[in-house]
Order: sequence, then structure tokens, then C-alpha cells
Amino acid sequence: MDFNPLHFFATKYLLIILVLVILVSSSSFPQQSRLYKAINYISTFISSDYFNELKKTNNDLALADTIYLRMLKYENYDYLNTLFELTFAVIPYNKVHVRIPLINSVVVYRLPCAPDSIYRKKNNNLPRRFFFDTPADNYGDKDKLAHFFGSAYISYAQSIFDIGYFIGYFVEVFEEDFEVQDPIDQRDLQTNNLGNIFGEMLKKDKNILPSQVMIIRSLLFLRFNL
Repeated sequence: MDFNPLHFFATKYLLIILVLVILVSSSSFPQQSRLYKAINYISTFISSDYFNELKKTNNDLALADTIYLRMLKYENYDYLNTLFELTFAVIPYNKVHVRIPLINSVVVYRLPCAPDSIYRKKNNNLPRRFFFDTPADNYGDKDKLAHFFGSAYISYAQSIFDIGYFIGYFVEVFEEDFEVQDPIDQRDLQTNNLGNIFGEMLKKDKNILPSQVMIIRSLLFLRFNL
């Protein structure tokens, strides 16, 4: 589909409103809701001693597959819910400070997450080394799974407008306009694009794994830098 600036403008702000509604609503979800149950389930798994043992013998791409397959089985192979719940479950922070431009006011949104003790262990255990240029610090690419699964969710879910290739850019513009983080990060955009590809491929092949798509970025680097 050709890029339509007017369509993108409308889509961007419609999605901003949608995200804000989700964030506001999530703060009032009952703790036993389906979303919270799923987040608690997979967060407990990632924080477990068993997952720590897996980390000793598996690379982080394989661990990303393990997390995905675990949630998929928990959701009885409901791919849409799996991608949605994983997006929240693997976010390495539990709240965002959002400045609303028109009223110049800062609002704190608490994201749905596991209880604090599990949440902290989950964050410590999250896979973080996926790409050839992953930063060497302890944080690495810990936030990339949320970008990947979030973009995959929207790509897999969309059926009316082909907004999959715009959603990654939207996420970055949302963060920049509303001062959630620093200006647009190209590596985040590239991860969003990989998530979009994964969502599209899932429609045709339910056996595709996150690692098989995430590795593309490193393979392309090797191909063009040999």
C-alpha cells in the first residue's frame, strides 16, 4: 500500500488515543483478569530457577522462543492473545510518565505487571542479547522483546487497514511526542519491523518462531559486511 501522509496522521493519533485508553483501563483491571493472570504466569516462569538453568545452556534467541512457546501453550494456541499478553509481560518497566502536550501536564500510567518481587526477578532474567550490535552493558536489548511482540500483535491483528508497517514508527513517534523516552531510536524501529514481519508470517505459518525472524537483522549485517 502506498504511503498516505493524511492516512498516517489520522492513524497515528487514533492509535495514541487507543494506547492511552488501554493504559488507563489497565490500571483498573481486576488483579484476577485474564491479562494479569497471563502476565503473572509468564513472569513467574521467567523469574524461576528453571529458567535460570535454561539460561546456562541456551542463547537469548532460543530463550525468546521458549518464552513465546510457553505463553502460547498457556493460551491454548491463541496467537492473538499470546502476542498481546507477552507485549505487557516483557516490558522492563511498570509505569510511564507521559506529558500531554495540549495541557502540558504529566500523567503517570502504571502498566499491568506481576507483583513487585516477581517483576524484579523477571526483569533481571529477561533475555537481552539478540543482535550483532546489542550493547555490551548489563541492560543490553532487554526492551526489544516488547517492541517485537507489540508490533507482531498489531500486524497479526490488523485486517482492514495495512498499518503494520507504520506501527513501529508510530510507537517511536508516540514516545518522542509524549516524552516517554529519547528521540527515535533506529534500532527500535528495526526491531518493530521484525515484529511486523513475524506477525505477517504467523498468518501463513503458525510454526514460525521469533528467533527465525529476529536473526534476520544479524544475518543481513554479516551478508553485507563480509
